[in-house]
Amino acid sequence: MGWHYRLAGPPDPVLVANVRWLAGYRHPRYAAGPWMPTLMEAFGSPRPAVEVVRKLGDPITVWPAVFHALWSGVLRVRLDEPLHERVIVSAAQQEAEAA
Repeated sequence: MGWHYRLAGPPDPVLVANVRWLAGYRHPRYAAGPWMPTLMEAFGSPRPAVEVVRKLGDPITVWPAVFHALWSGVLRVRLDEPLHERVIVSAAQQEAEAA
């Protein structure tokens, strides 16, 4: 019949943990709103997330916006490495332009 199959192993636990964490910020209430351009400009070149968060204001309000932008694909980060405050984040547009 020409059918093929492949066996898939369990997903990478780090990837699963990262996606599960970011999924908690998928609701639009976490969106950066009017200062999304500021976030995009701040991550115009790859930088540690904590540097930008501290620069932009109160971490309690900025971190959720960063996580929402990561979830929605506006910002990019390697999901196969554990998320932490010093993780390198970049704007998604930058990666698309480089390709």
